[in-house]
Amino acid sequence: MSEINIKNKKASFQYEFLEKYIAGIQLLGTEIKSIRGGKASLVDSFCSFDNHELYVKMYIGEYSHGGYVNHDPRRERKLLLTHRELLKLEKKVQNVGLTIVPLRMFVTEKGYAKLEIALCRGKKVADKRESIKERESAREMDRVMKSGRY
Repeated sequence: MSEINIKNKKASFQYEFLEKYIAGIQLLGTEIKSIRGGKASLVDSFCSFDNHELYVKMYIGEYSHGGYVNHDPRRERKLLLTHRELLKLEKKVQNVGLTIVPLRMFVTEKGYAKLEIALCRGKKVADKRESIKERESAREMDRVMKSGRY
């Protein structure tokens, strides 16, 4: 079985991660089959609380061999965390400027789909520029080291 690892690449550029959690996802049968086929995306996905439960709004493509019984690709899916973690996250999200963003989806050895989520604070424009500078300087250092002109 191939390694399923779907990432939200923009999240690290747009947000500063404060805490990370691994959550299970409540899925339908056709959804897990689509994930194993690599038909999921975390672009523009987000998490929100509803009645003290955490839900993720993300895209999971329809299962191609599903026939007439299939799932809604953009429906909200319940995240499975402990009660203590849910209370802690809900309390922190009520602070202004904090949000919960999905970072990565993967399938465990037992076949369960898991979602890595993070409590985040949005980066300011200056912080984004600083990230770009750090990335460019690291690239330049690699180039210099590989060329042997140091």
